[in-house]
Amino acid sequence: MKTFIQKLKTSRKTQIITAVVILVVIALVVTAKITSKSKQQGSDEQGTSAETKKGSSYSAEFPNLEQRQEPLNPSEISPLSGLKCDPMENKNRRPIAVMLASDKSVRPLSGISEADMVFEMPVITASITRLMGVFVCNSPKEIGSIRSARHDYITLAKGLDAMLAHWGGSHFALDMLKNTNTVPDLDAMRNPAGAFFRKAGIPAPDNGFTSYDGLLNAAKELGYRIENHFEGYPHRQESLLNERGNPGQLTIGFAGPFRADYTYDPKTNSYLRSWDGKPDIDRSNNQRIAPKNIIVLFATSRQIEGQYNDVDIEGEGEMRAFIEGREFKGKWEKKKGNCVIGNELVCVNSAKLKFTKEDGQELEFIPGQIWVEILEPGQKLKWVQ
Repeated sequence: MKTFIQKLKTSRKTQIITAVVILVVIALVVTAKITSKSKQQGSDEQGTSAETKKGSSYSAEFPNLEQRQEPLNPSEISPLSGLKCDPMENKNRRPIAVMLASDKSVRPLSGISEADMVFEMPVITASITRLMGVFVCNSPKEIGSIRSARHDYITLAKGLDAMLAHWGGSHFALDMLKNTNTVPDLDAMRNPAGAFFRKAGIPAPDNGFTSYDGLLNAAKELGYRIENHFEGYPHRQESLLNERGNPGQLTIGFAGPFRADYTYDPKTNSYLRSWDGKPDIDRSNNQRIAPKNIIVLFATSRQIEGQYNDVDIEGEGEMRAFIEGREFKGKWEKKKGNCVIGNELVCVNSAKLKFTKEDGQELEFIPGQIWVEILEPGQKLKWVQ
């Protein structure tokens, strides 16, 4: 060692060799750290599930839903409806979105009163609508009539971290669902775990049904994550009776028999729903459909292939919200970009569908069911008090 130190002091050659060796060692250490960090980031982004797209870049706008978001309502309530779940553990269940028919022949629907959130929009331009009920808290024993998937609903489900249950679908939707990075797919055409069934005495295709427990078992059998990672929507307490708005009538101008009307009742602080002029009830429990929160979005659309509707549900547009007998104006937004699947029809991504008031603050709901109505240009919205 002494000899080496003496050479290092006196030998130019030894000094150069030593310097080179030190630089090489430093370079190897730095490279190892960078590689380790890169692998860790890749692991964090991709997660352990086949549902997550490799190489995605995540942000607050496009969250990696394989990582649990901090709940906006940190208690025993549903992240969607803001209602207390019974049992309380249900609040942690991953949402299951179910495609439902709106045809007159299937009315009234089963299980819809127990959904935390419901979306309704035309699947044929200016004509037939379809519903997507999203379930977290409750476990209906019968949900139906089940219908086919459409591509616009896939990105809505993705933004809620939801699994999607349906009976077949348009070729656009089915092609997208082949990609496991979209949403966990629960298709009655494959009927995993026997979750779907046909009811006797009802003509097809109106006789397709399922249950929440059946869907949950199917998700487990397919190896899907069943814990919720979506942050949810903000909620506030209900106002006192004397602070609520006056009775009112809201009309959602879908075409013909698909028109929906809501009568606001201050005593129950809810909007009693009618369908084509008739009270809308749940076939399973005879309960009146009476959401506490109604959101109306305006979005452009176009007909494709002469039968399907393509709704611009990404981007932003005008919004009206009806809560406690009062109307709030603002905008809806679902960010474009970071697409798991992106084409001329839709960008499927994890961006949350946000509702913002005119003052720039995110809309707060009151505890209760949320209905999201998506109107096309020219379809009437009317609110009278």
